[in-house]
Amino acid sequence: MGVTAGLIGYLFLVEITSGIIQGYYVPLIPDLVDHLGIHDADFNWFEAAQLLLSAIVVPVLAKLGDMYGHKRMLLVSTVITAAASWWLAFAGDFWSFLVAWALQGFYVVWLPLEIALIFERGRRTSTGPSQTRRAAGLLVVALEIGAIIGALASGPLFGAVGGAVELTMMVPAIAVSLVFFAILFGVPESTPLPGRALDIGGFAILTLGLLLITSSLTFLRLNGPAAWWVWAIMAAGILSFVPFARHELRHPDPAVDLRVLKQPTMWPVQLTAALIGISLLGAQAPLSTYAGTPTENGYGLGLGAGQISVLIGFYLIAMIVGALLFPLVSKWASPRAALIGASLFVGVGYLLFLPFHLELWQSYLNMAIAGIGSGALVGALPSAAAAAAPLGQTGIAAGLTNTTKTVGGSFASAVFGVVLFAGASTAVTAGASSLTGYMTVWAICGIGALTATVLLFFVPRLAFADAETARSAPAVAETGDRPER
Repeated sequence: MGVTAGLIGYLFLVEITSGIIQGYYVPLIPDLVDHLGIHDADFNWFEAAQLLLSAIVVPVLAKLGDMYGHKRMLLVSTVITAAASWWLAFAGDFWSFLVAWALQGFYVVWLPLEIALIFERGRRTSTGPSQTRRAAGLLVVALEIGAIIGALASGPLFGAVGGAVELTMMVPAIAVSLVFFAILFGVPESTPLPGRALDIGGFAILTLGLLLITSSLTFLRLNGPAAWWVWAIMAAGILSFVPFARHELRHPDPAVDLRVLKQPTMWPVQLTAALIGISLLGAQAPLSTYAGTPTENGYGLGLGAGQISVLIGFYLIAMIVGALLFPLVSKWASPRAALIGASLFVGVGYLLFLPFHLELWQSYLNMAIAGIGSGALVGALPSAAAAAAPLGQTGIAAGLTNTTKTVGGSFASAVFGVVLFAGASTAVTAGASSLTGYMTVWAICGIGALTATVLLFFVPRLAFADAETARSAPAVAETGDRPER
């Protein structure tokens, strides 16, 4: 049996819950800071810890999904996320909240596991790739709907319960606990390949490398580029991939199959995920702070918190549109062309901020363009990686797009933090960053996305297409440019 509406329906609930987690806490941050008795800047440690943990656990759990079943790992990650969410509701000090917030980051493996599960079931039909793209688009829609619900619900609920933090924080915990049963009873298991062995040595080296790189990026944001030891940690992390590559090439069942990774259907997709992560994960805070910058600086939009929420909601709606359009464009043109177009939209959207950033309608237009491209890529990149992976490696291939996206986002957050802080002294109002700093952020996001657009041209023309699409293209057979599955 292939992909069913019932399967998509249950996974739709999972992604709504994922969106609730991502949107629910943002409006509560000032109140959580007061509740914990910490400074505003201390909250950055929670985000950094969660990004760090997610970068490490996603490839491990995705690989375990390939080995023992994607549903099983989906359940394991949901149990950990639920436990962490309940812990957050009752955590009353910085360190307890930090550990719980980091562990809640296990939810980031949900989408890669879901896409791997969908593709493995769709692989039994000749339309597996296109079914996976459509399903991924719907899952991204669920994700953004959940984020909107979470963002809109948390503030009013906090007021309705009289500012009781514990009661307010129970809502995501209840949602995650309930979705566990949706997975348990509604999602069928994939069929793993027998006789697999976990490459513990490879994952240990990979974990060490990711730990060094992502932590160095966090320290770069906090300590600035003048701290030499930050660069030493980063260099050590990068150099760790030399022994990692040697180990993986010798291992019979490697943690990451580098031979698959170097194929033209795979490496441009993984690099695109890292480059798009710059704007997806790194640019949202600068966009919000720019929108709130008072106009007496000669730039900024001077919006209040409510108006900023509307702007962010508009961006999320644009992402929903992009997620729905991607499978349609893929069918009309080709998956590769749709990926190229989506990356181009992201690049153009952010580069338009360079000349057009003073009027509110300009920001809405720019974010709509970037949002359509971003929404398409959130589900399309892990779907493309799964389609390009051989049997038994769909989970790790899809999961790596999340890891590279996280590394790209961590890099962007570190660089953007340094750039925006460096120009703060030139602003008219206290605490505002300079226009040059914001323009640097937009330029990096735009150039990164355009670079991804160029890289995707190296993907074979009919990559990620359905089997019958490939068979109906004689020109491909003549050139040997066949889609890899």
